[in-house]
Amino acid sequence: MSKVFPIHIKHMVCPRCISAVQLEIEKLELEVDSIKLGEVVLKTRPDDTKLQDLRVNLQVQGFEIISDHKSSIINQIKTEIIKVIHHGEEIPAEINFSSYLAAKIGSEYSSLSSLFSSIEGMTIEKYIILQKVEKIKEYIVYNELTFSEIAYKLGYSSSQHLSSQFKKATGLSPTHFKKIQGERRKPIDQVIENDFQSVSK
Repeated sequence: MSKVFPIHIKHMVCPRCISAVQLEIEKLELEVDSIKLGEVVLKTRPDDTKLQDLRVNLQVQGFEIISDHKSSIINQIKTEIIKVIHHGEEIPAEINFSSYLAAKIGSEYSSLSSLFSSIEGMTIEKYIILQKVEKIKEYIVYNELTFSEIAYKLGYSSSQHLSSQFKKATGLSPTHFKKIQGERRKPIDQVIENDFQSVSK
């Protein structure tokens, strides 16, 4: 019996990305076992020609098949964090990201943390803060929630805590940011250390 063939894909961070990747797979007549943010599982391993065609086609669409194991783990960490922060209804206040990531990826958190820091140049905790800041910006631009409601949705203890972390990250208060209407928002898969040098670890 043939084994399924998982493929980890960089920049696949939203439902629209899933649709775009699935379309490219269908063009090559490959059978999908499952598909989710950051990962496609094919029912069988494609031959080298089709795999290369898929790699090229996805690259044209702005995606990248990840080949090496370490990069694959980093991609999984980022995808799980993005999934919780950007695609969930709300972040439970009691969530423990270290336990959550360890369970989802199947590795000790200490190993994940060490690998992430060595490759990305920042801690997982800082990356979580950066993603929360981008989600706060999104909520502010939509202008549908109060700061207290945003704080609750993102698992902050108070709107003051949210405001303090947001200002450390961006140099702006949430109120000031609201006035500039999101000019400083970034794609969530392009958040990097240099964007927010002052975020505390």
